[in-house]
Amino acid sequence: MEASIKKIEDMSLNAWPSHKMELYDGWILRFSYFYTHRTNSVEQFGTSSLPWREKIPYCENVYKRLGTPAIFKISPLVSPDFDYTLENRGYEIQHTTDVMTLCLRDARLTAAFDDVQFTEAIPDSWIFSLFDLKKMTNPVHREVVPSMYHAIPKETLCASVQKNGKIIATGLGILDRDFIGIYAIHVKEEFRGQGLARQICTGLLKEGKKRGAENAYLQVVHGNAPARSLYTSLGFHDLYTYWFRVQPV
Repeated sequence: MEASIKKIEDMSLNAWPSHKMELYDGWILRFSYFYTHRTNSVEQFGTSSLPWREKIPYCENVYKRLGTPAIFKISPLVSPDFDYTLENRGYEIQHTTDVMTLCLRDARLTAAFDDVQFTEAIPDSWIFSLFDLKKMTNPVHREVVPSMYHAIPKETLCASVQKNGKIIATGLGILDRDFIGIYAIHVKEEFRGQGLARQICTGLLKEGKKRGAENAYLQVVHGNAPARSLYTSLGFHDLYTYWFRVQPV
């Protein structure tokens, strides 16, 4: 199981580059003006040789200079003692996330997706429509984040549903090895409950399978019952949970 988690953790790093990154003794410090926890946190990806008592303050100083609190991602690959160390420093848990996986041969993909449009590139129009769906108005994020999407090094499948010439639902598939990662599933509020998210997920999974994917993974915020219900109905099951420890301000 540890090997499966490591593989997905590596693929999720490929899938979502940060605006700035620094490598530090087996850790990667990611910074994106606090756009998301994932892109603005420290992840452990290799062997560490320096003591935590030296490395944690170093990271805190880096993020202080960048103007955000230090955030550490805690996955099952991270020592529980490290999580306990951060707790003792006053770090609180935020943004607990469940990672779900699916073997595509076992997927339950019955929904039609005739209204879903696909492109291999990620157009700026799709990115800014996603911002609008998420009601994201921060001018720094709107300036910086498009370059993060364009920096994704893997093959992408960009999905959308339009009504009256405007995008009302989005999704993004990212192909890596034998997996397709499912990201950016958003539906405009007044169109929720109409099965659009199911259509987009179904389309992405089927298109991913055509391109050689045998499995799929996604990440859903813990407690998001509607999303979990959808993903479970498609055949996804829980693999592991991660969370973030956030430095007290």
